Amino acid sequence: MPDAASAPATVRAPIGAAEFDRDTAVVRREPGVYDIDLSAGWTIINAVNGGYLLAVLGRALGDTLPHADPFTISAHYLTASQPGPAVVRTETVRTGRSLSTGQASLLQYDEQGREVERIRVLASYGDLGTLPDDVRTTAEPPAIPPMDQCFGPEDGPAPVEGSSAITDRLMLKLDPSTLGWALGQPSGRGEMRAWFGLADGRDPDPLSLLLAVDALPPTAFELGLSGWVPTVELTAHVRARPAPGPLRVAVTTRNLAGGFLEEDAEVWDSADRLVAQSRQLARVRLG
Repeated sequence: MPDAASAPATVRAPIGAAEFDRDTAVVRREPGVYDIDLSAGWTIINAVNGGYLLAVLGRALGDTLPHADPFTISAHYLTASQPGPAVVRTETVRTGRSLSTGQASLLQYDEQGREVERIRVLASYGDLGTLPDDVRTTAEPPAIPPMDQCFGPEDGPAPVEGSSAITDRLMLKLDPSTLGWALGQPSGRGEMRAWFGLADGRDPDPLSLLLAVDALPPTAFELGLSGWVPTVELTAHVRARPAPGPLRVAVTTRNLAGGFLEEDAEVWDSADRLVAQSRQLARVRLG
């Protein structure tokens, strides 16, 4: 097990009653229609974070489908979501004994009162508790220094450019070897690694893994780029229910071309298990 003994001491908020649970809670208006007020606490440069949105839609689909756990969820981000009222519409596509599939859209209203679709997802759900224990893998947990040798937003002399409200809700300790961008010396390697959790100590679960895959600073920063890196499409795979304790997240980019890059993320739990993976395509602003 990794050395996380120097993790910040905190009272753990229980799953179901933590800030993340309150801010992703949806209210069923009628079958397949849910209301939510998107919290400003999960924004990046005034736009709502894509991982938080994925968790909102994931929660609505978990209520709609007969299975509770997201196995795979693919999202297309159509327009930037803003804090405030939103509607989630879900549809059951197919149900089976071990997997069920559904789709969902999140919509808000523009200044003229017209509906604007912000994000659309297609997802398959099952029961992670029924999966066999057999693991055959060549994947290895990322080598991240202990927490007391890593750095978070609070360790800087001033807020990092581009940081925003979401950082107050996360326990984020970045590997120093992926922090060159913060010192004006990006490595050019397109890597980001960090210890990850929620600031109130809430333990991870399958829904919070959907947040974890899209919560680190963009790998574009280590490529020497700055500014907003909006997600175009993101697919996440949840592989297991995570053990209690901090997560380790590693994100890599191997190819930036035509103003787009991919980000491949792995999420490892405190028991050294690969509990989530994702790939996203994101747009970068060059020049």
